[in-house]
Amino acid sequence: MLSKVLITTLALCSVMFAANCTERYGKGALEIKLATGSPGELGLVKVLAEEFAKSNDITLCWIKAGSGESLSLLKNKEVDLIMVHAPKGEKEALKEGWASDRSLIGSNEFYITGPKKDPALIKDSSSVVEAYSRIAAKKALFYTRADNSGTHKKELEIWKKANISPEGSWYTINKDFMLATLKKADTTGAYFMTDSSTWVAAQKELKNMKILFRGDIFLVNTYNALKQNGLETPQKNMSAKFIEFVTKGDGQKVIRSFGKELYGEAIYNDAEYAKKYDR
Repeated sequence: MLSKVLITTLALCSVMFAANCTERYGKGALEIKLATGSPGELGLVKVLAEEFAKSNDITLCWIKAGSGESLSLLKNKEVDLIMVHAPKGEKEALKEGWASDRSLIGSNEFYITGPKKDPALIKDSSSVVEAYSRIAAKKALFYTRADNSGTHKKELEIWKKANISPEGSWYTINKDFMLATLKKADTTGAYFMTDSSTWVAAQKELKNMKILFRGDIFLVNTYNALKQNGLETPQKNMSAKFIEFVTKGDGQKVIRSFGKELYGEAIYNDAEYAKKYDR
């Protein structure tokens, strides 16, 4: 009887553990856990993991999380490595000593999207600060994810530069991930700051909105990988190996070409391009 209870308990624990993984890639003996948002949602993590698994006996567990949550998961040792776009948080993690091996992966950029009629007239803005200021002045519907993600952090930096504390019914919280929020903005006529990769992936489904502002250097969005710091373990060693793969050779080739087959164009820049903008 006791053995049956034990087996049941272990099975339940296994199910709970499995629930932590949004997806698993590969069928190797060693599992490593990686937390990230859009690179996983858009399929880049899958392609990288499957290419890496060809020469490494691993299973990669992807946990869907924005940059703020990913950093917290790494700090709490709930994941082995992360891919994030939150430079300040990344550097704090290194300084505090619980993360290591910060390595540039690549980049995309942020677009300010909105209804085709552009009621706030942001398309004529000379900077992203001016674009945000026009949205606030018009009190045009704007979606904020308010989730401590890299996108949310960037949004708050822009409001700060504009000396604006956004509030009111026009400034609406939507805590979905990037893709879902972008689609909601399309159906409700809202302005929203999305990353270029998600825009390319979703644009055929978007009927009522377009890119209204882009090109400000402040909107360049760099991604870095980090892993747990501390004593060596098989997971930490494999995480370091995965980061090396992603930042060099075949991994960079995957990043440079990812999206061409699925979306008709590459949706990420490689690390060589991104290093011009990494902070």
